[in-house]
Amino acid sequence: QVQLVESGGGLVQDGGSLRLSCAGAGRIFGSYAMGWFRRAPGKEREFVAAIGRSDFDTIYADSVKDRFKISKDYAQNTLRLQMNSLKPEDTAAYYCALGFGSLPKRGDYEYRYWGQGTQVTVSS
Repeated sequence: QVQLVESGGGLVQDGGSLRLSCAGAGRIFGSYAMGWFRRAPGKEREFVAAIGRSDFDTIYADSVKDRFKISKDYAQNTLRLQMNSLKPEDTAAYYCALGFGSLPKRGDYEYRYWGQGTQVTVSS
């Protein structure tokens, strides 16, 4: 069983930055794709970013492309999401997930383990 734990959320002003972390994948970290999703109040969960077994294999939602960067910290077996130029519409609970396979995917059904989420609030 894999227990993913997100951290790094908080309150930030419009245009600010945050870095989210996701730990808990343990020894299988790096073997499978991992992703970030978010859910805003009253909305469905949506894809944000994903990274494959290869660090060069990344995909992003159009709404965050060029502002967010997903990466892996192998020293700490931790998934990161660097979020820059944050906007109020980025306000949501952010979840990390571990995929079934090695390729990054956009569908949440492609992921088998999920964290409990960390709240990001961007004030205008």
